[in-house]
Amino acid sequence: MVGNYTSATKFYLVGFPGSEKLHHILFATFCFFYLVTLVGNSVIIVIVCVDKRLHSPMYFFLVHLSILEILVTTVIVPVMLWGLLLPGMQAISLAGCAAQLFLQLALGTTEFSLLGAMAVDRYVAVCNPLRYSVIMSSRTCNSVVKIVSWIFGFLYQIWPVYATFHLTYCKSNVVDNFFCDRGQLLKLACNNTIFIEFILFLMAVFVLFGSLIPTIVSYTYIISTILKIPSASGRRKAFSTCASHFTCVVIGYGSCLFLYVKPKQTQAADYNRVVSLMISIVTPFLNPFIFTLRNDKVIEALRDGVNHCYQLFKR
Repeated sequence: MVGNYTSATKFYLVGFPGSEKLHHILFATFCFFYLVTLVGNSVIIVIVCVDKRLHSPMYFFLVHLSILEILVTTVIVPVMLWGLLLPGMQAISLAGCAAQLFLQLALGTTEFSLLGAMAVDRYVAVCNPLRYSVIMSSRTCNSVVKIVSWIFGFLYQIWPVYATFHLTYCKSNVVDNFFCDRGQLLKLACNNTIFIEFILFLMAVFVLFGSLIPTIVSYTYIISTILKIPSASGRRKAFSTCASHFTCVVIGYGSCLFLYVKPKQTQAADYNRVVSLMISIVTPFLNPFIFTLRNDKVIEALRDGVNHCYQLFKR
């Protein structure tokens, strides 16, 4: 599909600068983060699916968020870990680079759409609790997740990746990052990329602010409703149902606003590398803790699950 339009048949990922000893330290650190991410998010998926007390729209969305976090980090981290063990730069085929970039962007778009839907879910739960089960029915939740999040996320990123790999890469095939970073790929193109960078900027603005605006509106109403609750314990309980999602929104949107919503996509490599680490490693690592440590229902379900497993092994 893209071979006739570019002279590059493979790219080389620079990865992380530094000595071999530093690379081994980074490998151990990132491997630990990755394993905790896989285990933490998998535990959330299993607990929600098994425990009937968690069969509600909020936890239905949380399961899909955990699946996305596993996929987002798996698209990037194994390739990065392998690169840390190799001497020199890591080679990646043109098709592999295109697939990695597409999956990273598609999963990211899906996740932001899902975060917007989760904000609306919290708004209905806090501001219209009597009609919550009617509005957020199983059919509505399935439609929102499948169509608004997953299908939209993957369809939306087809053209940006197609356009990126239809550029002519004749300057170099060395990507100054630990994955196929679009900003660094655009720097390698011989074509004038001003127009495509502007279109990519507008598309990033649409995705991020298209899901951020419903989030801001929802939390405006949520805060207004919570402040009207007379008792302090009532206010605290109402806000605790939204605190985890709000924390996730701040971390996720903050990182991506710095990385993608800028007119000039060809940002400094070190800057892109740090923000990309936040998105692909730190955020997926933190999410299981964010959504469990302050959630009494999940903690109770985990405790019951551990006790049940203990009783089985004890026999």
